[in-house]
Amino acid sequence: MDSQTNNIDDRYRLLDKSMKKLGYDKHALIETLHSAQETFGYLDKETLKFIAKRLKSPYSKVYGVATFYHYFRLKPKGKHNAVVCLGTACYIKGSKKILEQFEKKFNIKVGETTKDGLLSLLSARCVGSCSIAPVVVCDNKAKGNLTLESALCEIEEMLK
Repeated sequence: MDSQTNNIDDRYRLLDKSMKKLGYDKHALIETLHSAQETFGYLDKETLKFIAKRLKSPYSKVYGVATFYHYFRLKPKGKHNAVVCLGTACYIKGSKKILEQFEKKFNIKVGETTKDGLLSLLSARCVGSCSIAPVVVCDNKAKGNLTLESALCEIEEMLK
């Protein structure tokens, strides 16, 4: 381990160890990003810069890959997650209005987390539950056939 990794916290040491196992291979970038997200919970700018430097890869490439794939998060996630489905069936049945209601009620936009860290609001193109549209996935549990009122109740119940 070089001097760069001597003065950093254990999470960076763990990430460096993971990259070392992969031979600091640029082609293992996605696997490295998964390791980093698992270690830190999300991928912040400093972590992406660390990865770029250790893999001798441009920061723009590392950032580009991290932002291209939807499963990488660039911001901390909340204790609870609400994913509003915006697929065709859900959209036709009012999911956009549900999403707008959540944004207004919790004062956040899609991809953001409330200031208290309790709720992250996300959207998806389709969650595969079209028969019960509109759907909001609350902490990995699909809630369907929602109205504006019942959707809000589901979120408030989840946050208790």
